[in-house]
Amino acid sequence: MSSFKAPKGTYDLIPPDSAKYLAVREAIAAPLRNSGYGYIETPGFENVELFARGVGESTDIVTKEMYAFETKGGDRLALRPEGTASVLRAALEANLHKSGNLPVKLWYSGSYYRYERPQKGRYRHFSQVGAEAIGAEDPALDAELIILADQAYRSLGLRNFRILLNSLGDKECRPVYRSALQEFLRGLDLDEDTRRRVDINPLRVLDDKRESVQKQLTGAPLLRDYLCDACKAYHEEVRELITAAGVSFEDDPKLVRGLDYYTRTTFEFVHDGLGSQSAVGGGGRYDGLSEMIGGPALPSVGWALGVDRTVLALEAEGVEPDVPSATSVYAVPLGEEARRVLFGKITDLRKVGIAADFAYGGKGLKGAMKNANRSGARYAIVAGERDLAEGVVQLKDMESGEQTAIGVNEIVAELEARLG
Repeated sequence: MSSFKAPKGTYDLIPPDSAKYLAVREAIAAPLRNSGYGYIETPGFENVELFARGVGESTDIVTKEMYAFETKGGDRLALRPEGTASVLRAALEANLHKSGNLPVKLWYSGSYYRYERPQKGRYRHFSQVGAEAIGAEDPALDAELIILADQAYRSLGLRNFRILLNSLGDKECRPVYRSALQEFLRGLDLDEDTRRRVDINPLRVLDDKRESVQKQLTGAPLLRDYLCDACKAYHEEVRELITAAGVSFEDDPKLVRGLDYYTRTTFEFVHDGLGSQSAVGGGGRYDGLSEMIGGPALPSVGWALGVDRTVLALEAEGVEPDVPSATSVYAVPLGEEARRVLFGKITDLRKVGIAADFAYGGKGLKGAMKNANRSGARYAIVAGERDLAEGVVQLKDMESGEQTAIGVNEIVAELEARLG
């Protein structure tokens, strides 16, 4: 046994459970690929300033949770704590916004890192699938992304999730609300760190999960009462489009989310079967983020869905994702000539898309058939010297136990027919 273990707050994905995670990633990505989103992959680390400017210097992510380090060359880098800032940086660097085809629609999948107190559903290394629509201000884009996430979850069989929806206003109406909220918050009994946050970004206080803070927020001014006419109209159209698509949601006037860059539409997907870590994903519109990181004005919207938490939500509902069989056919050779022939047939089966495996290591019949059974294969191909002398192999149905002799040259065609 190795003396090394996975770092605290991390985990290893190991078969067969890892197949669930792959199925979740594929289900989330499928509706995006069908809706014009192209795949993007960014480095696992970026310049610290990218996140300080974009995510927000007052956020817990930047002040407490980022893994930051200095390279031998003196560069200040950080493991990425979220995906949006990296994706937008990459899109700007590649001048995707100058292609004339806006919005630029991108999706991604990867690992993210935050130094947090580990608990179920909250890890220091976690996996997300995300989507961003860059360069267009259109309520239909906001609605599209919410609908696609809903579609992804339902395709997995997930049912007991809720969509929370709010508007955070824009640069016209939010400053008025900000002042009113600051005045309210300064009258509360808050610790020094939270008081500093009131000065820098008071909306973040609304996102504070501590009960001692939440109890004092009763009667706090709500942003919806301060929205300008343009933001009200925009938000109402988002609501109408989602409703027309048959997607249910709940208006949550206190929904802020933990990143500074959100404007107007913000939303969260929550699952009540996960305890305190109930959010399985979320996102919103971030019309000013491009300028924050040195780019041109590019109104944008996006979301990220947690793969880890989606798996936990499925488990809470007792739903097993549809995972394709890792092995459909298992070959058991008895003798050297059979090894040569069946290895060639396994290769032929794989070429036509049939998942096939082989009894490696020269095991006897009993041990090899145990492996065939453990593999989950529907069929086993068994052949010895006598079979090959007659030009046949034995095809065994692992479910029924029925065994049939078929010609060596008929193996591929027969299994294609049987497996569809």
